Amino acid sequence: MDVKSAFLYGRIDEEVYVCQPPGFEDPKFPNHVCRLDKALYGLHQAPRKWYETLSSFLLANHFKRGTIYKTLFFKKSNQHIMLVQIYVDDIIFGSTHESLCKDFESLMKSKFEMSSMRELTFFLGLQVKQTPTGIFISQSKYVKDILERFKLTDCKALGTPMSKTTSLSPDLEGEDVDQHQYRAMIGSLMYITTSRPDIMFTNCLCARFQANPKVSHMLAVKRIFRYLKGAPGLGLWYPRNEDFQFMAYTDSDYEGCNISKISTSGGCHFLGSRIVSWQCKKQSCVSTSTAEEEYIAASSCCAQVIWIQNQMKDYGVELFNTPIQIDNSSAISITNNHVKHSKTKHIDIRYHIIRDCAEK
Repeated sequence: MDVKSAFLYGRIDEEVYVCQPPGFEDPKFPNHVCRLDKALYGLHQAPRKWYETLSSFLLANHFKRGTIYKTLFFKKSNQHIMLVQIYVDDIIFGSTHESLCKDFESLMKSKFEMSSMRELTFFLGLQVKQTPTGIFISQSKYVKDILERFKLTDCKALGTPMSKTTSLSPDLEGEDVDQHQYRAMIGSLMYITTSRPDIMFTNCLCARFQANPKVSHMLAVKRIFRYLKGAPGLGLWYPRNEDFQFMAYTDSDYEGCNISKISTSGGCHFLGSRIVSWQCKKQSCVSTSTAEEEYIAASSCCAQVIWIQNQMKDYGVELFNTPIQIDNSSAISITNNHVKHSKTKHIDIRYHIIRDCAEK
Protein backbone atom coordinates (compact mmCIF):
# COMPACT_ATOMS: atom_id res chain seq x y z
CA MET A 1 0.00 0.00 0.00
CA ASP A 2 1.01 3.63 -0.55
CA VAL A 3 0.26 6.53 1.78
CA LYS A 4 -0.84 9.73 0.05
CA SER A 5 1.35 12.73 0.94
CA ALA A 6 2.94 10.73 3.76
CA PHE A 7 5.39 13.42 4.91
CA LEU A 8 2.57 15.91 5.55
CA TYR A 9 1.32 13.77 8.46
CA GLY A 10 4.43 14.36 10.57
CA ARG A 11 4.35 17.15 13.14
CA ILE A 12 7.61 18.99 13.84
CA ASP A 13 8.84 20.24 17.22
CA GLU A 14 11.51 22.68 16.00
CA GLU A 15 10.81 26.29 15.03
CA VAL A 16 10.80 26.38 11.23
CA TYR A 17 9.58 29.34 9.19
CA VAL A 18 8.72 29.53 5.49
CA CYS A 19 7.77 32.32 3.13
CA GLN A 20 4.12 32.71 2.27
CA PRO A 21 3.26 30.56 -0.77
CA PRO A 22 3.10 32.56 -4.04
CA GLY A 23 -0.51 33.46 -4.82
CA PHE A 24 -1.61 32.95 -1.20
CA GLU A 25 0.01 35.99 0.45
CA ASP A 26 -1.92 37.71 3.21
CA PRO A 27 -2.76 41.21 1.89
CA LYS A 28 -2.68 42.66 5.41
CA PHE A 29 0.72 41.15 6.28
CA PRO A 30 2.59 40.64 2.99
CA ASN A 31 6.02 40.64 4.69
CA HIS A 32 5.18 38.08 7.36
CA VAL A 33 6.35 34.44 7.31
CA CYS A 34 4.55 31.26 8.32
CA ARG A 35 5.61 29.02 11.18
CA LEU A 36 5.35 25.34 10.21
CA ASP A 37 3.15 23.07 12.28
CA LYS A 38 3.54 19.98 10.07
CA ALA A 39 6.43 18.75 7.94
CA LEU A 40 6.74 19.60 4.25
CA TYR A 41 8.39 17.71 1.43
CA GLY A 42 12.01 18.84 1.14
CA LEU A 43 12.37 19.43 4.88
CA HIS A 44 15.23 17.50 6.48
CA GLN A 45 13.04 16.45 9.41
CA ALA A 46 10.17 15.22 7.21
CA PRO A 47 11.14 11.51 6.81
CA ARG A 48 11.98 11.11 10.51
CA LYS A 49 8.77 12.82 11.65
CA TRP A 50 6.69 10.66 9.31
CA TYR A 51 8.35 7.54 10.74
CA GLU A 52 7.65 8.75 14.31
CA THR A 53 3.99 9.38 13.46
CA LEU A 54 3.50 5.99 11.79
CA SER A 55 5.46 3.98 14.38
CA SER A 56 3.61 5.65 17.29
CA PHE A 57 0.30 4.78 15.62
CA LEU A 58 1.26 1.13 15.09
CA LEU A 59 2.70 0.72 18.60
CA ALA A 60 -0.48 2.19 20.06
CA ASN A 61 -2.44 -0.49 18.18
CA HIS A 62 -0.53 -3.39 19.80
CA PHE A 63 2.17 -3.85 17.16
CA LYS A 64 5.74 -4.50 18.25
CA ARG A 65 8.85 -3.03 16.69
CA GLY A 66 11.56 -5.34 15.28
CA THR A 67 14.75 -5.70 17.30
CA ILE A 68 17.03 -5.64 14.23
CA TYR A 69 15.04 -3.83 11.55
CA LYS A 70 13.35 -0.83 13.19
CA THR A 71 11.12 -0.47 10.13
CA LEU A 72 9.60 -3.93 10.74
CA PHE A 73 6.46 -4.17 12.88
CA PHE A 74 4.67 -7.36 13.84
CA LYS A 75 1.66 -8.50 15.81
CA LYS A 76 1.01 -12.03 17.06
CA SER A 77 -2.52 -13.34 17.54
CA ASN A 78 -2.89 -16.90 18.83
CA GLN A 79 -1.01 -19.04 16.28
CA HIS A 80 -0.92 -16.35 13.59
CA ILE A 81 1.47 -13.48 12.92
CA MET A 82 1.06 -10.18 11.08
CA LEU A 83 4.14 -8.55 9.50
CA VAL A 84 4.45 -4.94 8.32
CA GLN A 85 7.59 -3.66 6.56
CA ILE A 86 7.94 0.08 5.91
CA TYR A 87 10.09 1.81 3.30
CA VAL A 88 9.40 5.55 3.63
CA ASP A 89 5.80 5.83 2.36
CA ASP A 90 5.63 2.36 0.78
CA ILE A 91 4.34 -0.42 3.02
CA ILE A 92 4.25 -4.16 2.39
CA PHE A 93 2.38 -6.41 4.77
CA GLY A 94 1.42 -10.04 5.03
CA SER A 95 -0.02 -12.52 7.47
CA THR A 96 -0.56 -16.21 8.06
CA HIS A 97 -4.32 -15.44 8.16
CA GLU A 98 -6.17 -13.25 5.67
CA SER A 99 -8.39 -11.62 8.30
CA LEU A 100 -5.37 -9.95 9.91
CA CYS A 101 -4.51 -8.30 6.58
CA LYS A 102 -8.06 -6.96 6.26
CA ASP A 103 -7.96 -5.64 9.83
CA PHE A 104 -4.68 -3.86 9.11
CA GLU A 105 -6.12 -2.38 5.92
CA SER A 106 -9.08 -0.96 7.86
CA LEU A 107 -6.78 0.32 10.60
CA MET A 108 -4.56 2.24 8.18
CA LYS A 109 -7.53 3.74 6.30
CA SER A 110 -8.95 5.02 9.58
CA LYS A 111 -5.86 7.18 10.15
CA PHE A 112 -4.25 7.85 6.76
CA GLU A 113 -5.39 8.41 3.19
CA MET A 114 -4.18 5.44 1.13
CA SER A 115 -3.61 5.79 -2.62
CA SER A 116 -3.46 2.13 -3.62
CA MET A 117 -3.67 -1.32 -2.15
CA ARG A 118 -3.15 -4.60 -3.98
CA GLU A 119 -1.31 -7.90 -3.92
CA LEU A 120 2.45 -7.42 -3.98
CA THR A 121 3.79 -7.79 -7.52
CA PHE A 122 6.36 -4.99 -7.79
CA PHE A 123 8.32 -3.28 -5.01
CA LEU A 124 11.38 -1.00 -5.31
CA GLY A 125 12.42 -2.53 -8.63
CA LEU A 126 11.81 -6.11 -7.50
CA GLN A 127 9.26 -8.21 -9.38
CA VAL A 128 7.41 -10.56 -7.05
CA LYS A 129 5.37 -13.46 -8.40
CA GLN A 130 3.28 -15.28 -5.82
CA THR A 131 2.04 -18.80 -6.57
CA PRO A 132 0.49 -21.55 -4.43
CA THR A 133 3.85 -23.38 -4.37
CA GLY A 134 6.08 -20.41 -3.50
CA ILE A 135 7.35 -16.94 -4.35
CA PHE A 136 9.68 -15.94 -7.19
CA ILE A 137 11.65 -12.66 -7.01
CA SER A 138 13.46 -11.25 -10.05
CA GLN A 139 14.54 -7.97 -11.69
CA SER A 140 14.13 -8.75 -15.39
CA LYS A 141 12.43 -5.39 -16.07
CA TYR A 142 15.28 -3.51 -14.39
CA VAL A 143 17.83 -5.53 -16.39
CA LYS A 144 16.07 -4.53 -19.60
CA ASP A 145 16.00 -0.87 -18.50
CA ILE A 146 19.73 -0.64 -17.76
CA LEU A 147 20.64 -2.42 -21.00
CA GLU A 148 18.69 0.28 -22.82
CA ARG A 149 20.18 3.03 -20.64
CA PHE A 150 23.76 2.06 -21.47
CA LYS A 151 22.94 1.19 -25.11
CA LEU A 152 23.81 -2.49 -24.77
CA THR A 153 20.53 -4.00 -25.96
CA ASP A 154 22.19 -5.32 -29.14
CA CYS A 155 25.27 -6.76 -27.44
CA LYS A 156 26.16 -10.43 -27.82
CA ALA A 157 25.05 -12.57 -24.86
CA LEU A 158 27.58 -14.59 -22.86
CA GLY A 159 27.17 -17.55 -20.51
CA THR A 160 29.37 -16.33 -17.63
CA PRO A 161 29.83 -12.90 -15.97
CA MET A 162 33.63 -13.23 -15.93
CA SER A 163 36.37 -15.17 -17.67
CA LYS A 164 38.38 -17.65 -15.59
CA THR A 165 41.58 -16.00 -16.79
CA THR A 166 40.53 -12.42 -15.97
CA SER A 167 42.93 -10.70 -13.59
CA LEU A 168 42.13 -7.01 -13.11
CA SER A 169 44.85 -4.54 -12.08
CA PRO A 170 45.10 -0.73 -11.97
CA ASP A 171 46.36 -0.81 -15.60
CA LEU A 172 48.12 2.57 -15.29
CA GLU A 173 49.22 2.47 -18.92
CA GLY A 174 45.69 1.84 -20.17
CA GLU A 175 43.35 4.32 -21.84
CA ASP A 176 40.99 6.26 -19.56
CA VAL A 177 37.21 5.88 -19.84
CA ASP A 178 34.31 8.09 -18.69
CA GLN A 179 34.44 7.87 -14.89
CA HIS A 180 30.81 8.94 -14.41
CA GLN A 181 29.48 6.31 -16.81
CA TYR A 182 31.63 3.62 -15.21
CA ARG A 183 30.32 4.48 -11.76
CA ALA A 184 26.75 4.58 -13.04
CA MET A 185 27.15 1.09 -14.52
CA ILE A 186 28.63 -0.26 -11.27
CA GLY A 187 25.81 1.32 -9.25
CA SER A 188 23.16 -0.20 -11.52
CA LEU A 189 24.76 -3.64 -11.27
CA MET A 190 25.05 -3.32 -7.49
CA TYR A 191 21.28 -2.85 -7.27
CA ILE A 192 20.73 -6.00 -9.34
CA THR A 193 22.70 -8.04 -6.75
CA THR A 194 19.56 -7.69 -4.59
CA SER A 195 18.23 -10.72 -6.45
CA ARG A 196 21.31 -11.93 -8.38
CA PRO A 197 24.03 -13.46 -6.18
CA ASP A 198 25.67 -14.82 -9.34
CA ILE A 199 27.17 -11.42 -10.26
CA MET A 200 28.10 -10.36 -6.71
CA PHE A 201 31.80 -11.27 -6.82
CA THR A 202 32.45 -9.94 -10.33
CA ASN A 203 30.69 -6.67 -9.60
CA CYS A 204 32.59 -6.13 -6.34
CA LEU A 205 35.85 -6.80 -8.18
CA CYS A 206 35.10 -4.19 -10.85
CA ALA A 207 33.91 -1.70 -8.21
CA ARG A 208 37.46 -1.41 -6.84
CA PHE A 209 38.58 0.59 -9.88
CA GLN A 210 35.98 3.37 -9.83
CA ALA A 211 38.54 6.06 -8.94
CA ASN A 212 40.50 5.67 -12.18
CA PRO A 213 38.75 3.26 -14.58
CA LYS A 214 40.50 2.09 -17.75
CA VAL A 215 39.35 0.34 -20.92
CA SER A 216 40.21 -3.09 -19.45
CA HIS A 217 37.92 -2.40 -16.49
CA MET A 218 35.11 -1.19 -18.74
CA LEU A 219 35.35 -4.39 -20.81
CA ALA A 220 34.98 -6.46 -17.61
CA VAL A 221 31.88 -4.47 -16.62
CA LYS A 222 30.36 -4.80 -20.09
CA ARG A 223 30.88 -8.55 -19.90
CA ILE A 224 28.58 -8.60 -16.85
CA PHE A 225 25.95 -6.78 -18.91
CA ARG A 226 26.39 -9.32 -21.74
CA TYR A 227 25.85 -12.10 -19.20
CA LEU A 228 22.67 -10.38 -17.96
CA LYS A 229 21.50 -10.03 -21.58
CA GLY A 230 21.66 -13.82 -21.91
CA ALA A 231 19.91 -14.55 -18.59
CA PRO A 232 17.67 -11.58 -17.66
CA GLY A 233 14.99 -13.69 -15.98
CA LEU A 234 17.10 -15.44 -13.35
CA GLY A 235 15.97 -14.78 -9.80
CA LEU A 236 15.29 -16.22 -6.36
CA TRP A 237 12.78 -19.01 -5.77
CA TYR A 238 11.35 -19.40 -2.27
CA PRO A 239 9.27 -22.60 -2.09
CA ARG A 240 6.73 -23.07 0.67
CA ASN A 241 6.28 -26.07 2.98
CA GLU A 242 9.95 -27.02 3.16
CA ASP A 243 12.31 -27.41 6.08
CA PHE A 244 13.75 -24.33 7.78
CA GLN A 245 17.18 -25.65 8.63
CA PHE A 246 19.57 -22.71 8.73
CA MET A 247 22.90 -23.35 7.01
CA ALA A 248 25.83 -21.04 6.21
CA TYR A 249 28.68 -21.44 3.70
CA THR A 250 31.89 -19.42 3.64
CA ASP A 251 34.94 -19.27 1.40
CA SER A 252 37.70 -16.88 0.30
CA ASP A 253 40.38 -16.49 -2.32
CA TYR A 254 44.02 -16.25 -1.26
CA GLU A 255 45.68 -12.95 -2.21
CA GLY A 256 42.86 -12.19 -4.63
CA CYS A 257 43.83 -8.52 -5.00
CA ASN A 258 46.81 -8.08 -7.33
CA ILE A 259 47.72 -4.73 -5.77
CA SER A 260 47.50 -5.19 -1.99
CA LYS A 261 47.52 -9.03 -1.87
CA ILE A 262 44.43 -8.88 0.35
CA SER A 263 41.97 -11.77 0.10
CA THR A 264 38.24 -11.52 -0.61
CA SER A 265 35.67 -13.14 1.70
CA GLY A 266 32.44 -14.64 0.43
CA GLY A 267 29.49 -16.24 2.15
CA CYS A 268 25.87 -17.25 1.72
CA HIS A 269 23.11 -18.35 4.08
CA PHE A 270 20.23 -20.72 3.40
CA LEU A 271 16.93 -21.50 5.11
CA GLY A 272 16.37 -24.98 3.75
CA SER A 273 16.84 -24.58 -0.01
CA ARG A 274 16.19 -20.82 0.08
CA ILE A 275 19.11 -18.41 -0.07
CA VAL A 276 18.33 -15.48 2.23
CA SER A 277 21.66 -13.64 2.49
CA TRP A 278 24.93 -13.39 0.60
CA GLN A 279 27.97 -11.15 0.73
CA CYS A 280 31.32 -10.57 -0.93
CA LYS A 281 33.84 -8.26 0.72
CA LYS A 282 37.51 -7.48 0.54
CA GLN A 283 39.23 -8.30 3.83
CA SER A 284 40.82 -5.50 5.85
CA CYS A 285 44.27 -7.06 6.30
CA VAL A 286 46.83 -9.20 4.47
CA SER A 287 46.76 -12.88 5.46
CA THR A 288 49.96 -14.89 5.83
CA SER A 289 48.31 -18.22 5.04
CA THR A 290 45.21 -19.76 3.50
CA ALA A 291 44.13 -20.89 6.97
CA GLU A 292 44.17 -17.31 8.25
CA GLU A 293 42.14 -15.82 5.39
CA GLU A 294 39.61 -18.67 5.61
CA TYR A 295 39.39 -18.08 9.37
CA ILE A 296 38.73 -14.36 8.85
CA ALA A 297 36.06 -15.16 6.24
CA ALA A 298 34.42 -17.62 8.66
CA SER A 299 34.34 -14.97 11.40
CA SER A 300 32.56 -12.54 9.08
CA CYS A 301 30.09 -15.26 8.15
CA CYS A 302 29.54 -16.04 11.83
CA ALA A 303 28.63 -12.41 12.56
CA GLN A 304 26.04 -12.55 9.76
CA VAL A 305 24.64 -15.79 11.20
CA ILE A 306 24.12 -14.16 14.60
CA TRP A 307 22.42 -11.19 12.93
CA ILE A 308 20.03 -13.46 11.01
CA GLN A 309 19.28 -15.54 14.12
CA ASN A 310 18.26 -12.40 16.00
CA GLN A 311 16.27 -11.17 13.00
CA MET A 312 14.31 -14.43 12.74
CA LYS A 313 13.18 -14.14 16.37
CA ASP A 314 10.93 -11.26 15.27
CA TYR A 315 9.28 -13.66 12.81
CA GLY A 316 8.70 -16.19 15.59
CA VAL A 317 11.41 -18.60 14.38
CA GLU A 318 14.13 -19.75 16.77
CA LEU A 319 17.35 -20.84 15.02
CA PHE A 320 20.04 -22.51 17.10
CA ASN A 321 23.17 -24.59 16.41
CA THR A 322 23.66 -23.24 12.90
CA PRO A 323 26.31 -25.19 10.94
CA ILE A 324 28.90 -23.09 9.09
CA GLN A 325 30.53 -24.97 6.22
CA ILE A 326 34.27 -24.19 5.80
CA ASP A 327 36.52 -25.98 3.29
CA ASN A 328 39.74 -25.49 5.26
CA SER A 329 40.59 -27.96 8.04
CA SER A 330 43.24 -25.65 9.54
CA ALA A 331 40.70 -22.83 9.94
CA ILE A 332 38.35 -25.27 11.68
CA SER A 333 41.18 -26.33 14.01
CA ILE A 334 41.95 -22.70 14.90
CA THR A 335 38.27 -22.15 15.66
CA ASN A 336 38.16 -25.07 18.09
CA ASN A 337 41.55 -24.34 19.70
CA HIS A 338 41.44 -21.52 22.27
CA VAL A 339 45.16 -21.67 23.01
CA LYS A 340 47.17 -18.82 21.49
CA HIS A 341 50.35 -19.82 19.74
CA SER A 342 52.79 -18.40 17.21
CA LYS A 343 50.60 -19.28 14.23
CA THR A 344 47.58 -17.28 15.40
CA LYS A 345 48.74 -14.61 17.86
CA HIS A 346 48.97 -11.96 15.12
CA ILE A 347 45.31 -12.38 14.07
CA ASP A 348 43.16 -9.41 15.10
CA ILE A 349 41.16 -10.15 18.25
CA ARG A 350 37.85 -9.15 16.61
CA TYR A 351 38.01 -12.20 14.36
CA HIS A 352 38.03 -14.57 17.37
CA ILE A 353 34.28 -14.09 17.90
CA ILE A 354 33.76 -17.35 16.03
CA ARG A 355 35.62 -19.26 18.78
CA ASP A 356 33.18 -18.08 21.44
CA CYS A 357 30.17 -18.81 19.21
CA ALA A 358 31.47 -22.31 18.34
CA GLU A 359 31.95 -23.10 22.02
CA LYS A 360 28.42 -21.98 22.85
